[in-house]
Amino acid sequence: MISFEIGQSGQSLAFSDGVLAHFNLHRQRHFWQKEAGGLLFARLQLPVIDIAVATGPRRGDRRSRHSYRPDERAEQQEIDDMFSRGLHFVGCWHTHPEDIASPSHIDRRNIADCVRRSDHALNGFIMVIVGRYPIPEGTYVSVCDKSSVYQLALSREAVAIDECALGDIRVPRGRNGRAAQEGGGTRSTLLVEENRQPLPRKRCSIL
Repeated sequence: MISFEIGQSGQSLAFSDGVLAHFNLHRQRHFWQKEAGGLLFARLQLPVIDIAVATGPRRGDRRSRHSYRPDERAEQQEIDDMFSRGLHFVGCWHTHPEDIASPSHIDRRNIADCVRRSDHALNGFIMVIVGRYPIPEGTYVSVCDKSSVYQLALSREAVAIDECALGDIRVPRGRNGRAAQEGGGTRSTLLVEENRQPLPRKRCSIL
């Protein structure tokens, strides 16, 4: 498991080993691999938001080397099914064919549109982009609201995850230990309000 601080909110975002292994399985390490993606579902054990399940890719997704468009009907079914199991939709993930992932203009636009259009009680959605380098070195983890993308930093020293074996340990590089908003600043508001329960219903496309 690895975790990230959510700015100055006192909350943290944790990814289970199973979710990390799922990300790792779909890294675009070879030129023939297409972008993949799916949804993120969490157990809310505040102050920890525990990402327990990552779904996708699905047969109905439209995928190429440099683009990904999900099957929205399948996504809604996943949201309904997971909610019945006590798991809340909190965001999405997808891969990029670059060593260290970063959000494109389309990614930023679509996640903001998704926050605006969805029915939920969250202050923002999580967006994870998985690059070619081992996790967490090549992975971009962020919280996104209606207008901005806030990159999160590791809250503790983590190992890099390579291949499908979680035991392959490497020293992560390129982490500055601070949570930053693109263009400066830090994220200070809560991802989830202490007295509110999220109930996402509608989804939009994340390319």
